[in-house]
Amino acid sequence: MIALIQRVQRASVTVEQRITGQIEQGLLVLLCAEKNDTPAIGEKLLNKVLAYRVFSDEAGKMNRSVQNLDGNGAHGGLLIVSQFTLAADTNSGTRASFTPAAAPDLARELYEDWVKRAQAKHSIVQTGEFAADMQVSLVNDGPVTFWLQVNS
Repeated sequence: MIALIQRVQRASVTVEQRITGQIEQGLLVLLCAEKNDTPAIGEKLLNKVLAYRVFSDEAGKMNRSVQNLDGNGAHGGLLIVSQFTLAADTNSGTRASFTPAAAPDLARELYEDWVKRAQAKHSIVQTGEFAADMQVSLVNDGPVTFWLQVNS
């Protein structure tokens, strides 16, 4: 499972001119399920995302996670957006192959499970809509972007 996380000052996702999710300071999480992913793999990735230190402390070092923005346990937002294109195989030709991506039914199940687990562990969770044509707006902070992947 793959999460491309971006530190943002704010972000939102719109489907058919309707805002489905928006956050202030926090993480935009572009999430992709691959063929062999399981809920257990998703749990490992979620724990990594929540604990990953991408926010600066008083010394300017990235020592704070989305669950501890201010050093006193303040939560930042999580905006979770499904994005199967992260599983693209771009090794040959000029068109990506998406064979590494999970089939749509499995991907939806894993995405929904990931969102439910995130909501249980984190106080500010917003989402896009699975398999929808979405417009994502964000103000990158830094920019700071990390590719996180858990395979087993």
